[in-house]
Amino acid sequence: MTDTRNSVLATIPSPCFVLEEARLEQNLAVFERVQQETPVRVLLALKAFSLFHCFPLIRKTLHGASASSLWEAQLAAEEFGGELHVYSPAYRDEDMSAIMTYASHITFNSLSQWERFRPLIERSPSPPSIGLRINPQYSPVKTALYNPCQPFTRLGVSPEHLGTLLPQGIDGFLSHNLCESDSHELEKTLIHIEQFFGHFLPQLKWLNLGGGHLMTRQGYDIAHAIKVLKAFHNRYPHIELILEPGSAVAWETGFLLSTVRDIIPTTDITNVILDISFTAHMPDCLEMPYKPVIRGAHEPQKGEKAYRMGGSSCLAGDFLGDYAFCYDLSVSDRIIFEDMMHYTMVKTTMFNGVIHPSIGILKKNGTFEILRQFSYEDYRVRLG
Repeated sequence: MTDTRNSVLATIPSPCFVLEEARLEQNLAVFERVQQETPVRVLLALKAFSLFHCFPLIRKTLHGASASSLWEAQLAAEEFGGELHVYSPAYRDEDMSAIMTYASHITFNSLSQWERFRPLIERSPSPPSIGLRINPQYSPVKTALYNPCQPFTRLGVSPEHLGTLLPQGIDGFLSHNLCESDSHELEKTLIHIEQFFGHFLPQLKWLNLGGGHLMTRQGYDIAHAIKVLKAFHNRYPHIELILEPGSAVAWETGFLLSTVRDIIPTTDITNVILDISFTAHMPDCLEMPYKPVIRGAHEPQKGEKAYRMGGSSCLAGDFLGDYAFCYDLSVSDRIIFEDMMHYTMVKTTMFNGVIHPSIGILKKNGTFEILRQFSYEDYRVRLG
């Protein structure tokens, strides 16, 4: 496998999440264009990507961050700066005072949560701007696990529950209904917002269109997205527009390097046991599900040996398949899973005590820097 013989890759410990700095800069250039050509502010959604070692680079382009909890808010305040938008399906009473010290904007999932915390917020000498999450009655997401607008959703206020007047104290709306979506689905979202919440728009100060705008994916129609956003702004020039992509910022900016530890042939396929776990380190592959690209691999053709990638946990379903290579795999070969920055490190666990992948960065100059290696103590301290 050519890449594994590369002198730099050979120095990377296995397993390891590796960010590629040059690719991150390419993605940021896309958002720089969007912000220059539209009246939109772009934030980094920490729920998808929170590798804070990269924040100094990212904040050169993005205006701030969005957080989903007190801990994310604290990390954003400490390491990112700028605007901080916080949203949670429900806030804990004991967290709100601390969140208020960090947040420039706080969005509530329900009217009851807003009324619960309204007295505390209104007593603040410098209260944050307040928003409500709305359910725009539309989402293109097919997988129920990721569809925030599915029937009986707990996420966001539906139009029939808002009435005709904007609740006192509310400055903006958050609509998050997309997932790896294109510009036409953004356009449909705005159409639905105008259809179901249009009578509130003249009263709003800002509209946060959430994440799921996969502007950095090859083939995304950036020009169309810019046209859609500018047209909406022309209709409502008083509304500040905000996007908070997570996946799109980190899209195809790095990989997970692993090593073959065993090979187990069966009648039809050959099982490969790696030193990573899909359920612990790449859970979206099983939850979505989706089949990640492996560098140097391809779909098995008739007559080719099929390799099924298996994790090293005891979970029976900790595997993905099937792949073919132009050579026979051997123990100690390195396997590189592409596009493993977003929704990986933020969702990893230490299930089974499987060794946790290190984290590093491949610099533009071709050098590798290790950022973090994990140990038994990291595993132990999570248990008490």
